[in-house]
Amino acid sequence: MTQRPTVDLSRFDNSRSFHPGAGVLKRTLWYFVNALIFQNPAFPFRSPKPRLLRLFGARVGRGVVIHPSVNIKFPWRLSIGDHSWIGQRVWLDNLDQLTIGNHVVISQGAMIIQGSHDYKKTDYPTYTRPVILEDGCWVGAGAIVTLGVTMGSHSVLAAGSLASKDLEPYMIHQGNPAVPVRERVIT
Repeated sequence: MTQRPTVDLSRFDNSRSFHPGAGVLKRTLWYFVNALIFQNPAFPFRSPKPRLLRLFGARVGRGVVIHPSVNIKFPWRLSIGDHSWIGQRVWLDNLDQLTIGNHVVISQGAMIIQGSHDYKKTDYPTYTRPVILEDGCWVGAGAIVTLGVTMGSHSVLAAGSLASKDLEPYMIHQGNPAVPVRERVIT
C-alpha cells in the first residue's frame, strides 16, 4: 500500500510565503499598543485610536469610531474612510490590504479574515488576499468576511453569516455561505 503525503508543520517557514510589511521593531511596538489600548476593554477612550493608527501607517478618515476590545493585526495595511464604526470585540486580521469605505459599520464580534494556509501543500504555506468593504456596508454582529471578498456598496452581511464570495451592492446577505435574501432599501 502506498503511503499518502501528510502535513509536516516542522517544515513551515512563513518567511518564504508571507511578509508582514513592517520590521520587527514596528511590529513589536504595535503589539503592545494594540494590547494596551485597542484590545483592552478597560480603555474606553475613542479619540486617541485614529491618531495611533495613523502613527503606525493606517489611513483613517474623519469621525471614525473604534470601540474597546478591537484587535487590529497590521495598521500599515489598513484604510478606513470617514464616519465608519468598528464595534466591540471586532477582529481585523488584516494580513493583506483591508479597505473600509465611508460610513461602514462592523458590528460586535465580527471578523475580517485575510489569511489562510494552502492545505494541499506539505509545508502549509500562508497566503493572503485583500478585502474591500465599500461605502455604506454593514457587517453584522458575529459575521465573518473571508479573504478576497468585496462587499458591494451598501450591502449587508447579516449577524452570524459568512461571506466567502463577493456581496452584491444594496442587498442583504445571510447564511453560511451568505446568499442574497432581499434588497436593502434606504429611506
